[in-house]
Amino acid sequence: MNKRKPDRAVSRRAIATIGGIILAIGGGTVWLALNSRTPAPTPTPTNSTNSTNSTTNTPNTPQPAPVPETAEIYWLQDRGNKLELVGRPVTLDKAASKSPNAILAQAFVRLLAGPNATDDKISTSIPKGTKLRSVTVQNDTVTVDLSQEFNSGGGSAAMTGRLGQVIYTATSLDPNAKVLIAVDGKPLETLGGEGLELEQPLTRQSFQKNFPL
Repeated sequence: MNKRKPDRAVSRRAIATIGGIILAIGGGTVWLALNSRTPAPTPTPTNSTNSTNSTTNTPNTPQPAPVPETAEIYWLQDRGNKLELVGRPVTLDKAASKSPNAILAQAFVRLLAGPNATDDKISTSIPKGTKLRSVTVQNDTVTVDLSQEFNSGGGSAAMTGRLGQVIYTATSLDPNAKVLIAVDGKPLETLGGEGLELEQPLTRQSFQKNFPL
């Protein structure tokens, strides 16, 4: 029995040694496996704000065309051998600056009042006492309704001059607009004692062509 003890001790040491070797080999294998893995790529953060802004389009809201805060009233100026229409800017009340109707109404009130006495270079052929009944702007047409005095007296030059003053003042906000002239609410067909025939609507172009000063 005593002769078998050394063999058992050797066997135990051999087993322990082999186990250690196995553990060492296994640990090394695990270490190599862990270190040989390719690291997963880090995801690139996305900018959600930019993405939203790039896909969201704000519709463009059309803005109304601005209304001029000034208009022009037209007078006659003697150029020696002929008369010429000359415009003078008129500053309007703030309350009227947003409405074309109100702008032109103020312009005509000042036109019918006559030129400033200190400006002797300009004149008017619109008869005294002429009053504005109404002025309206609808699309591209301006309708001016004047009192009966507008149709009284004067020769052909005076009638042509007053006609031009009304047409040019009425179109001071839009030079391409059309003008309808009425007297006491009725469309004006002939002007003055000499019967200047009018074909309405009138424009600056038709006035220059048919009624040269």
